[in-house]
Amino acid sequence: MSDAASTRRVALVTGSTSGIGAAIARRLVRDGYAVALHGRRPAAEVAALVEELGAASYHPADLADEAAPAALVGAVLARHGRLDVLVNNAGESLRIPHADLKAATPAVWRRLLDVNLVAPFQLVAEAEPALRRAAAASGRPASVVNIGTHAGARPKGASIPYATAKAGLHHATRLLALALGPDIRVNAVAPGLVETPMTADWTDAMELWKARAPMRRPAKPEDIADLVAALVANDYVTGEIVLADGGLNLT
Repeated sequence: MSDAASTRRVALVTGSTSGIGAAIARRLVRDGYAVALHGRRPAAEVAALVEELGAASYHPADLADEAAPAALVGAVLARHGRLDVLVNNAGESLRIPHADLKAATPAVWRRLLDVNLVAPFQLVAEAEPALRRAAAASGRPASVVNIGTHAGARPKGASIPYATAKAGLHHATRLLALALGPDIRVNAVAPGLVETPMTADWTDAMELWKARAPMRRPAKPEDIADLVAALVANDYVTGEIVLADGGLNLT
């Protein structure tokens, strides 16, 4: 059933079936949002999360497909009738030693750029009219939050293509903030290491954060979710890239 007549604020969180994205979705639901979840998993595998979150929906899509962003935004609007917040969390990484230049093939570059930079930009472009309508209806700016990485600000990262794509997302964040304000605010959160199933066996990185970061630990998904929620709640801040690496960047 469509929520088109609902006045409840709606957030689309991409890559939200697990890890950071699921934590962001849970946090925004606690803050009163209806959440549109996105991922590449079959709907049956996400049913428990959709039920847990209440006024939620699930929209599978592969964001490497050029047609996917428009279809995704259209599906969310058809289901919920409005869009107030877009969180571009979906991303893809590949571990390639930085010195192994041949392994970073053109195909790898294109895939990581498409998913980590082009797709978020497309999603903002497709969502812009709905976000502007939401801002006019609510009397407060709509919000876009891009999830980058501390490797987009430092010469680090799982691979050069991945870090470069995320650095591009950081710069696009600033450019979009200039282009879309005051109706739409655009910010980014740049996490360092986050404890997720994907990073469970990254022993060296875990030890690095415990030894050198002032906070002496990597982030939990909830730490990033809280920061995203703060940026969504604040009606003034825009164009910021907020590093969330427990202070490792200071060392």
